Amino acid sequence: MDHRLISVIKLGFGFMFLFTAFQTMGNIEQTVINSIKHDDRTYEGDGYTSLAVIYATLSISNWLTPPVILKIGEKIAMLLGAVTYCFFILTFIWPVTWLLYAASAIVGSGAAFIWTGQGMYLSKCSDDTTISRNSGIFWALLQMSMFFGNLLVFFLFQGKSHIDGETRSLVFLILTGVAVIGIGILCSLKPSDSSSKPMDEEIPEIQYSFRQAFNSAVNLFMTKRMLMLSVSFVYTGLALSFFSGVYGASIGFTSAIGKQAKQLVGLNGVFLGIGEVLGGVLFGLLGKRTSKWGRDPIIAAGFIIHMVCFLLILMNIPDIAPFGDTEDVAYFNPPSANIAILCSFLLGFGDACYNTQIYSILGGVFAKKSAEAFSIFKFTQSIASTVSFVYSSHFGLRTQLAILSVSSIAGTICFCLVEWSIKRSRAVVRNDTAYNQ
Repeated sequence: MDHRLISVIKLGFGFMFLFTAFQTMGNIEQTVINSIKHDDRTYEGDGYTSLAVIYATLSISNWLTPPVILKIGEKIAMLLGAVTYCFFILTFIWPVTWLLYAASAIVGSGAAFIWTGQGMYLSKCSDDTTISRNSGIFWALLQMSMFFGNLLVFFLFQGKSHIDGETRSLVFLILTGVAVIGIGILCSLKPSDSSSKPMDEEIPEIQYSFRQAFNSAVNLFMTKRMLMLSVSFVYTGLALSFFSGVYGASIGFTSAIGKQAKQLVGLNGVFLGIGEVLGGVLFGLLGKRTSKWGRDPIIAAGFIIHMVCFLLILMNIPDIAPFGDTEDVAYFNPPSANIAILCSFLLGFGDACYNTQIYSILGGVFAKKSAEAFSIFKFTQSIASTVSFVYSSHFGLRTQLAILSVSSIAGTICFCLVEWSIKRSRAVVRNDTAYNQ
């Protein structure tokens, strides 16, 4: 097996273990915090605000990471970021309001390092013929993280309307141990090859000074293609905050579903993961075939899936569900647990459609500036997630779904326009080559 493919697989497994811990934590954070407040009246933390701090810090830090990573290397950057994830989870064992927000800011900075480093490492382990396959493989392994932690939550939260301190501590300690395993796998990564072949020859080589790298990121952000792609990045950020923090909590707060409502928070994460993994495997195994069609059909499929999902959520979950326990119902009376979990799967599969193709276009077209390209992606995505988590505390579910729908339309159109532009550029290059021969 190609040693670069082995590196991609190891990278995926490292992230799978690390994010088994962190994504599970994000999925249950608001539900757990409500239980902490029930036990400790002095605790004033808020899960949505914590997540907003994480993504706000991540968005700011993304402008600083490319030049730093070019100095320290992708592996060290990913390890530094991974340690902050462990710290964040451990702070929930000693729930203090100020510590929650301090840890949120720290993990936001760490996330900028780990995600920019990951994007750069993946790009260096790929070329224009393998980037779609490698993106799909990495995405599938990463999203397997949704299974194990959320299955743990599903069984430990079974029959509980209140998550007691002993159960919370057990969950956090197990998640921390899983994260440490992920760090160990990342430690075993070998240096990446700088053998990526960019599909767009107009992109120059990376500059390695701190100032040049920062200016390079700004200049890349201002290009027409990147500005248009940023509209797609915004949508993925809004969708990320919705399914990682809002939707699971909304299911748990919908009392009309029945006594299993809190238990379904964990099952929601499992089916999100099933959708994400299925999408990653599908587009990874069929990477060469789908690359012939282009990325736009997959993005269009993700758009249709998400629009159907938003309609079902609108019909099934009450408008005020994001704010706390409610006996209200939506159009389906009573709300259906099966439809709620089906929507979890659709959210995950549609998200995989978008993200695998974004990784593919960034790692392929912008291979020579992978650090800057992935930093811009995470910056734009994080800004959108921050805004979403802020308005999630104030806007009902219907308003949030309307925002997601509009941004999905805009993001899909912009991505397809960029993809069509790339296809035209390649056609011109092929024609010129054939003519010269």
